[in-house]
Amino acid sequence: MNEFIISFRESLEAALIVGIILTVLYRNNRRSMISIVWISVASALVASVVLGLLIQGVIERQGSEAVKALLEGLMMYITAGLLFYVIFWMKKNLVSKTVIEGQTLEASDAGKWGLFLLVFFAIVREGFETAIFLVASAGIDAHFSYIGFIGGIALAVLIGYLIVVQGRRIQLKQFFSVTSLLLVFFAAGMIAYGTHEIHEFLEEREMAEAGHEEHEEEEGAVYSIFEPKTINDNPDSFWYRESDGQYVHILNDSGKVGVFFKGLFGYNSDPIWPEVILWFLSVVFGLGLWRRMYR
Repeated sequence: MNEFIISFRESLEAALIVGIILTVLYRNNRRSMISIVWISVASALVASVVLGLLIQGVIERQGSEAVKALLEGLMMYITAGLLFYVIFWMKKNLVSKTVIEGQTLEASDAGKWGLFLLVFFAIVREGFETAIFLVASAGIDAHFSYIGFIGGIALAVLIGYLIVVQGRRIQLKQFFSVTSLLLVFFAAGMIAYGTHEIHEFLEEREMAEAGHEEHEEEEGAVYSIFEPKTINDNPDSFWYRESDGQYVHILNDSGKVGVFFKGLFGYNSDPIWPEVILWFLSVVFGLGLWRRMYR
C-alpha cells in the first residue's frame, strides 16, 4: 500500500510536468526537441535508481548490527521529515501550467542543454524523493510490493495523460488530500520505527560495553500482545502455523494483518514508550498540518 501511495504521488507531478512540456513543444513546432525530453527523463530515472541503490548498499554493508540499526533509525527520521514537507509543499506548489510553459519556451530557446536540464532537475527531485521513501519503507517491511509500485506509476501516468492530452478536468486536490492523510500516518510510523531502531542501537552499545554478546529480551514495552505460541498451546483460529513450529497471531507484527499495518503505519505489537509517545505526537502534528493545508 505504501509503495502505491509513494509512487502515485511522486509520479503524478512528474507526469504532469512532462506532459505540459511535450504539449508546449508540439504547439510551438519544436518537435525536434522532444527526444531531448525523453533522454532527460530517462537520465533522471537512472540517477534516482542509483541513489536508491547507494543508500541501500551503505546500510546493508554495515558489519555491525548496532550501526545498521542507527543508520536505519536516522533514515526513518529523515524520511518522515520529507513526508511532512511533501504534504506542505504539494499544497503550496501544485503544478502551475503557466509557469512550466514559460520555463519550457525559455529553456528551449537556450538550446538542447537548457531543455535537458529543465526536465532533468524537475524529474530527478521526484525520483530522489521516491528512492529515499522506498528505501526507508523497505527497512520496515521486507516484502516490497511491485504491484503497488507499478500500479501507482500507471495510475499517475493515466491521470497525467487525461489532464494534459485529453484536457479532462480532474480534481487533483481530492487525490492529494486523501494520499496526504495516509502519508501522515506513514510518516508517524517512520518516526516510531526509527525510534525503535535507535533504541536497539543504544541497547546493543550498552551490552557491548558491559561485555554481553547476546541481545536480551526487550523490557519496558508498553504492551506485548499476541506473542507467537508453540504448537502445544492450542491457539484459536486467529493464529496460523509457521514452518518453525510456532503459531503467529494475524495481528502480531509478523502476522498476516500485522505485517500490512507494520509496512503502512510502522505498527509494532510490543512497542516501548518513546515509540508510542512520538507516534502520537507525530500524528497530532501531521493531522494539524493536513487540516490546515487541505481543509
